[in-house]
Amino acid sequence: MREELLAIVERNSRIDLKELAVILGVEEIDVVNELAALEAEGIICGYHTMIDWEKTSIEKVSALIEVRVTPQRGQGFDNIAERIYKYPEVTSVYLISGGYDLLVTLEGKSLKEISGFVTDKLSTLESVLSTATHFILKKYKDHGTILTKKYEDTREKVTP
Repeated sequence: MREELLAIVERNSRIDLKELAVILGVEEIDVVNELAALEAEGIICGYHTMIDWEKTSIEKVSALIEVRVTPQRGQGFDNIAERIYKYPEVTSVYLISGGYDLLVTLEGKSLKEISGFVTDKLSTLESVLSTATHFILKKYKDHGTILTKKYEDTREKVTP
């Protein structure tokens, strides 16, 4: 039940508990108890609402920042990753393979604000060797959800 429960709530955290119990073939109280256990164990870490900011009047810019760092003896990348993820602008930090060590996603009100964060805060941290900034221009799919509709030709057909 646990694996199926996790797969369902990852796709839709707002699913009704009664509906979830029916899908899983268990009692609603079993679902409630299992969710509580998953939260207590730190397996379920939070519940999020995904917003397509392009459809609002709120100005928001997102960027992916690749960061190359010098790992610290005995701590590897954990200490510098923690210093980075504590900034409120930072939405996620990942340890990655390849030419860079960390992938940082952040949000700001403008390109200038994000550039300022990278220049004034991120690049000045001890152990940061270099960064590469990639601004997100358009999101097509985010967290498994398709955000754009397929193009449909709305022109009228002309027949002789």
